[in-house]
Amino acid sequence: MSATPDEPHRGSPGLPAGCPLPGIVAAFTPRLAAFAVDPGFVAAVDQHAAQIRDLLYAQGPELLPRPLDRAELSDYALGLLDALAETGRLEPAGQDYAVQRLTAVCWLVREQGLLTT
Repeated sequence: MSATPDEPHRGSPGLPAGCPLPGIVAAFTPRLAAFAVDPGFVAAVDQHAAQIRDLLYAQGPELLPRPLDRAELSDYALGLLDALAETGRLEPAGQDYAVQRLTAVCWLVREQGLLTT
């Protein structure tokens, strides 16, 4: 991987220093290419994305989700990266839980336009 997912972000307008989302996107965007050939990976990432959405926001009375908040997703990603570091899994490999979860974060960031200012 050319960028580590826990590499702090520096210098882009509109993003706070230490935001992990640009590093995650840089490191895991290449994994999105597997969507074209691996429906099992697509399904796993979709399930992880749904779980992350459920963790970050509650459904309203109309059962419509509110938009993802960049700061909340960033805090979630930092916690995930800290947990991976504590367990010694700094370089997720293959298509394990960490890869699926971080790819889901990447996908959510891209789909929701959370890096645009």
